[in-house]
Amino acid sequence: MEPVLKIHDLTVGYDGHAAVHHLCGAFMEGSLTALVGPNGAGKSTLLNALTGQMRPLSGRVERAANVARIAYLPQQSEIDRAFPLSVVELVSLGAWHRIGSTGAVSSAVRRDALEALHAVGLEGFHDRALGSLSVGQLQRALFARVLLIDAPLILLDEPFNAIDARTTRDLVDVVRRWHRERRTVIAVLHDLEQVRRNFPECLLLAREAVAWGATADVLVPENLARVQRLVERWDETAPWCARSAAS
Repeated sequence: MEPVLKIHDLTVGYDGHAAVHHLCGAFMEGSLTALVGPNGAGKSTLLNALTGQMRPLSGRVERAANVARIAYLPQQSEIDRAFPLSVVELVSLGAWHRIGSTGAVSSAVRRDALEALHAVGLEGFHDRALGSLSVGQLQRALFARVLLIDAPLILLDEPFNAIDARTTRDLVDVVRRWHRERRTVIAVLHDLEQVRRNFPECLLLAREAVAWGATADVLVPENLARVQRLVERWDETAPWCARSAAS
């Protein structure tokens, strides 16, 4: 396997203070990786750096030449549910690379959007307004949009947060489909049992990498205890280049 993303001594943060610091490693082609750690550990910040939305304070992210597109699914709190879009219009936005500068949605794009809605269990919802959807239904629609992006690299920020068990099972099946298709998937998650069941790789963060590798080797008591020690020693006023004394 070849690396899709290489991370070279990456430090990312806000106002000169590191949310993630001195991270090194690689995400391999076709890997399925969970990003886990406590609140404030830098998980979403790392995703923003991987997408290019945040510039590093130091270090760099190197993307493979064959990664022409990245599919990014943000947290639902970032979605304006009042925006006047229908479900099929939202999903069609995933085909932005096929729509072109005119913004016109072709019959082929609409057909693919309807097929994507069917794949995530939202058949018949195409004309519904976004504001009429439940949390779980909106998440299904956002997954359908990711399907249309058709990207080799998929980043998901808390994709199963606050949704019902049936929706979670259906969307986990979509993630497994991407894995079978040899796409690289990186997801921020909180449920460690869900990670153990469905994600073979894991990066455990506490503003720095505590452990990174096979999930069974990462989510062990000694690593989780080290995370707790690091959290207790976090200093919000420390210089961004400082390493934790608990490392």
